[in-house]
Parts: sequence; structure tokens; C-alpha cells
Amino acid sequence: MAIKKQFPLRLDPKLYTALERWAADEFRSANAHIEFLLREAVRHAGRLHEQLSPEDAEEAKE
Repeated sequence: MAIKKQFPLRLDPKLYTALERWAADEFRSANAHIEFLLREAVRHAGRLHEQLSPEDAEEAKE
């Protein structure tokens, strides 16, 4: 498994609550869902130029 960069993230409490609910609907943790959303946004913007891992490829199919 790849080592992940850790950093503090400050979010508006209402935004975090909405993200937690959305993550639960998708059966993910809030952290995993935030990472998923960021990855999708970066990919959509054409700024992710790395190979997809098997896990990412599975998520992209959903």
C-alpha cells in the first residue's frame, strides 16, 4: 500500500457534516470520501497524470 501524505484540513462544520452524510451513503469514511472527491476533481481537470492503482480503477467504474 502506498504511503499517504498527512496534513491538517480545516473545514466548515456544516460542510463536514454534509460530507459525512454523503460518505455514509457511499459506504466510505469521511476521509476516504474526501480523498475520492478530490481525486475525481483532479482527474476531471486533467491534472492527474499517474497510472491508476487497481483500487482507483475499481472506484472509477462505480
